[in-house]
Amino acid sequence: MEIGSLFTKNGARDEGNQAPRDAATVILLRDRTEGAYEVFLMRRDRNQAFMGGAYVFPGGRLDAADADPELAVCIGGFSAADAKRLLQETDLPEATALGLFVAAIRETFEEAGVLLAREACGSAVDLSASETAARFSAYRLELHEERLTLTELVRREGLIFAPDLLIPYAHWITPEIKSRRFNTRFFLARLPEGQIPVHDRMELTESSWMTPAFALAENAAGRIILMPPTLKTIEGLLSFSNTAQLFAAARSQRIGTILPEAFRTADGFGIRLPHDSEYTLNIGKQPFPTGGSTRIVMEGGIWKTRSV
Repeated sequence: MEIGSLFTKNGARDEGNQAPRDAATVILLRDRTEGAYEVFLMRRDRNQAFMGGAYVFPGGRLDAADADPELAVCIGGFSAADAKRLLQETDLPEATALGLFVAAIRETFEEAGVLLAREACGSAVDLSASETAARFSAYRLELHEERLTLTELVRREGLIFAPDLLIPYAHWITPEIKSRRFNTRFFLARLPEGQIPVHDRMELTESSWMTPAFALAENAAGRIILMPPTLKTIEGLLSFSNTAQLFAAARSQRIGTILPEAFRTADGFGIRLPHDSEYTLNIGKQPFPTGGSTRIVMEGGIWKTRSV
C-alpha cells in the first residue's frame, strides 16, 4: 500500500482524486520455541517506482478473477456473509468481500509461496516434499504470468482454499492526496506446517523473519525501510507476547478504518491517524486511545511514529 510518497521531490502535493482500489495484505506469523514470535517481511526491488526498497507484507490489489463465482465451490463452505461479518463491513458487495479473502490467499502464494489451503480430506497442504514443492513453484510462476488461474490450480490439485485461516486485523485507505490509492484490508495468518515462505525473486528481492521489536529497531537505524502502514502495524504487534494472544484480540476487536491525514512539519511531512487529537477529517475520526502513537512523520528519510 502506497502512503510513503505523500509529496513529490520538489515538495508539491500529489493532488489525486482516484477512488481507492480494493486490496488485501497478509501479516504472516510464526511462533518460536523461545523468544517472541516473528513476522515475515519481504523487500521490494529497489528499482520499482512503487515502494521501491521497502519491506512489506505479502499482498496486492483485488483482481476480477478473485471474485470468480466458480471459486465459491473451492472455499469449503465459507460464504460471502461470513466474509462481510468478519471484515465488519456490512455494506460491502458480497463479491468484493469474498474476493478480498481470495486475493489475500492468492497474493500470499504468488509473493511468498505460502498456500492457505487444504486437501479435499481436510488436511493442510504440505509442500515439504521436493516434488510437491517444485510443482507448486511452477504453479506460482504461472499465476504470476497469468498463464494459470486460481480456479484451474485448485481443480488440478483437488484443493479447498482456507479463508478461515485469515483473521481481519486492520483497514487502511491511502490519503486522498495520492493519485494511486488503495483500500486495503490487513489479515493475520499463521505459517502452515510443511511450508517455507520464499520471496518471488522478481518484484521482491529479499525476505526475512523478524520479531516486531527487531523490525522496528532496523527501521529506526535506517537499515530497512518500513512504510507507515507496515510500521504502525508492527508497532501494534508489540502489545502481544504470543500469536494466540494476538489472534484472540483480533477476533474480538472493532476494526476502525484508518484514513491518514497528511500534514507539513518543520523538517518535512507526516500523517495524522484518525485517533490523533489534531485529526480534522470528519470521515474515520476515532476516539483517542490509551497509549500508542497517533501520527507518523518522516525524519531524516525514516518514517517514525509519534504521539501528541
